[in-house]
Amino acid sequence: MTAFTGKRLWAAAAGTVLVMVAGTMTPAYAGSSGTPGAAGLGDRLYPLLGNGGYDVQNYDLSLRYPAKDPAQSITGEVTITARATQALSRFNLDFGGGTVGAVTVDGHRATFTRTGDELVVTPKRTLAKKKKFRVTVSGFTATPVPPNADSPAGFVRTPDGTVLAAQPNTAHQLFPSNDHPRDKATYTITLTAPTGWIGVANGRHLRDKAHGGYVSSTYRESEPMASELVQVAVGDFVVHKRAPVNGVPIRDVVPRRLAATLLPKAEVERSQLAWMEGKVGRYPLENYGSLIIDADLGFALETQTLSLYDTGLFSIPSYILDPIMNHELAHQWFGDSVAPYEWSDVWQNEGHATWYEVLYSYETGNLQQYAGVADLDAYYKRVYSRGDQYRARYGPVARPLKSTSIWDVFNPNVYDGGALVLFALRQKVGAATFQRIERAWVSVYEGRSASTADFVALASRVSGQNLRGFLNDWLYGTKTPAMPGHADWTTLPVGTPAPAPALAHR
Repeated sequence: MTAFTGKRLWAAAAGTVLVMVAGTMTPAYAGSSGTPGAAGLGDRLYPLLGNGGYDVQNYDLSLRYPAKDPAQSITGEVTITARATQALSRFNLDFGGGTVGAVTVDGHRATFTRTGDELVVTPKRTLAKKKKFRVTVSGFTATPVPPNADSPAGFVRTPDGTVLAAQPNTAHQLFPSNDHPRDKATYTITLTAPTGWIGVANGRHLRDKAHGGYVSSTYRESEPMASELVQVAVGDFVVHKRAPVNGVPIRDVVPRRLAATLLPKAEVERSQLAWMEGKVGRYPLENYGSLIIDADLGFALETQTLSLYDTGLFSIPSYILDPIMNHELAHQWFGDSVAPYEWSDVWQNEGHATWYEVLYSYETGNLQQYAGVADLDAYYKRVYSRGDQYRARYGPVARPLKSTSIWDVFNPNVYDGGALVLFALRQKVGAATFQRIERAWVSVYEGRSASTADFVALASRVSGQNLRGFLNDWLYGTKTPAMPGHADWTTLPVGTPAPAPALAHR
């Protein structure tokens, strides 16, 4: 995510389901034993986000848009294929949308209750540990809301249609899910809308099927994806395909009426993709592109394979827009392919994306216009000067103090402060070793969720140095450590007037 405006920038028929084990058929149930799954994964910042007791493998999500009306309520059905990690007497899904019609587990009607944003499901029989099961929630409803730059709202309506801006914790406002990046899964998404509107989602476009004045468009995201990165754009949009980059298909989605103005500005993503591959290696997903909407979101968002921007951003000079676009592209490696294990690890997303944003601006000769400094040392010296102020106000880089507002979590210390950690690491191990660490990170953890401890361990292993103390001081310390190679760098005292932001759009 990149934020702006002063903030840097979620009982049926009886029967038994059988599974094959060692050549024999055994029940997929565990008799009457079992315990309830936890109502949250225990994330320090969002304790009730996600759910315990199972691991989702795949979502098959279908949404229906009855009319050409961006403000309408929609209906949906989702089938979640999961594996029980304990014997489950009941389990929760995150859902904060409208009504729910019915819930079945392995084809049998299940009972359910609603408590806040928790959908509590009790299957007909206890689910056995380690067994796969399927839960289908049908007839659920959701209603889009106007965009809100102060608090990103999830399912968003625009003059041309609706989109999803779910980071960090609002995907479940649209559809039932295990809404935490620790539980990534593959997705099949089918969007049904009146003829004349189109539906676009993450991943590869599989098919369109016309029927009775509607068109159902199906997409497949076969790379594991966190729920907060799902994109479903439905409305009077057009899809513009560009020439592939190193075999990666490129497609952009924009309002039909604004296509002539917006599409030329997105062309830079092709050269940026080649630039990023030169830095960190092969693009890890199936395709890429930009989704631009006529709204005032106040942020850009790295929804997987289709980064989300608003028209306000696309009205600013290219020397600001282009690095921000590279920021969102970098997220496809850092944050999408490699997702955070918990939300305190969000510096891994934003620190890396900021690193490649600033580096791109520097290497394309625009850093002076973009940030008012000539080189990387000058940029990070300025960030360093604010280090103690950032830590006092927002908490250490890898331990934000609170999550009362989204901007408590997505704060300057995970963006610039996270990038400063990477600058310090580069100073410590050298540029060549730093690049090996970066490439190893996105290769070893491709398609997975990884923690800050994982990053520290990998950096130590690749560099051949024990970096635990060094990186832990940078990531968890309340004071900014000395910068290797720059003993003269100093921090401003906590409580002194804050200087102007490093970049004009923050």
